[in-house]
Amino acid sequence: MRKKSFDCVEMKRKGARKVYEATKDMTVKEEVAYWRHRTAEIRKRLESLQNGTRAKKSAAR
Repeated sequence: MRKKSFDCVEMKRKGARKVYEATKDMTVKEEVAYWRHRTAEIRKRLESLQNGTRAKKSAAR
């Protein structure tokens, strides 16, 4: 049997534990604010990555 170099299930569980620890003592209102903030951060990151890809494609032309 081959040894896995990457375990998707373990990565998912680690992320879930991290979110649980961050939100376990929050009120519903605080948790909503947490998720809005995290969503805004990931949207900025995604936009930045997409703009970087577009810039590289434009430079290659």
